[in-house]
Amino acid sequence: MSSELPIVGVTMGDPAGVGSEIIVEAYPQVSSEARLVVLGDADVMADAVGVCESDLDLRSVEGIEEARFEPDVLDVVDFDNVGDLERGATRGEYGRASLKYVEQGIDLAVEGTIDAMCNAPINKKALELAGSDYAGHTNLLADRTGTDDYSMLLVQRDIRVTHVTVHMPLQEAIGAITTDSVLDTIRVTDDGLEELGIDDPRIAVAGLNPHAGEGGVLGSRDAAAIEPAIERAQAEDIDASGPYAADNVFNQAAVGRYDGVVAMYHDQGHVPVYVHGLLPSGGVAGVNMTIGLPIVRTSTMHGTAFDIAGTGVADPDSIVDAIRAASRAAENG
Repeated sequence: MSSELPIVGVTMGDPAGVGSEIIVEAYPQVSSEARLVVLGDADVMADAVGVCESDLDLRSVEGIEEARFEPDVLDVVDFDNVGDLERGATRGEYGRASLKYVEQGIDLAVEGTIDAMCNAPINKKALELAGSDYAGHTNLLADRTGTDDYSMLLVQRDIRVTHVTVHMPLQEAIGAITTDSVLDTIRVTDDGLEELGIDDPRIAVAGLNPHAGEGGVLGSRDAAAIEPAIERAQAEDIDASGPYAADNVFNQAAVGRYDGVVAMYHDQGHVPVYVHGLLPSGGVAGVNMTIGLPIVRTSTMHGTAFDIAGTGVADPDSIVDAIRAASRAAENG
């Protein structure tokens, strides 16, 4: 890494969502912390400048090599693949566009043209209408980078949460919680927290069932699958413990007892982080990182917010946090 600020490629997200608006609002706050370039559509970004009543100038470029990274001008690699723009609409063409931004961002990061990638939100239904098999960023990232062991890491102040399973129905998620999958997540969590600058991280592992199974009274998977994974992690000198009741372990992390928590499924890990990161506007701050990849990748904690798209009221705090985290991680790497 050179002495210059890291280059962070920010994908615009679904054109009909708030991604372009929050990028416009975020840029003045982060331009001194990263060399930012947007992967998206210049016309959509220009519309967002108007929606936000911003005096930010945009520069359309064909590639990263043309970007100038000036503090008052935001460079946009223009894909020019959005025709009629209808804010808040769910369309297959918008899903295809958002997918192209992400694919290009991954490739640029893998080849080292950008130092990190930050993703504005995409819409799962739009991806489905586009014919994509991906439910979101995570599996696409893993497949395109050839990564087997990875995890979603949510960061909200002192709470850091990874997940054994993410975007799958709960019934399927329960079956996917095995000793191997839990152990893999603990290992990736340990490595990921160290990449964030936390030496010898203390990792708490949440149980699956209420009260972590209550000694088998409320379920057997905690003892049969999760406990052996923790024991194997400890044998590898990883400071992991549990399984702990999920209704209390996140509070313990919030007061500093643990550096990270391994959650078993999507909502178990997301809900406490979202509540902890609640903003007065009703939005949420914090960062979604994917750890275990050969590239640095962060994202917002919220979705496309179609209901407020085009109004200019979307809170940029989460993408500000995500851009800053991407820049710091790139520097640490």
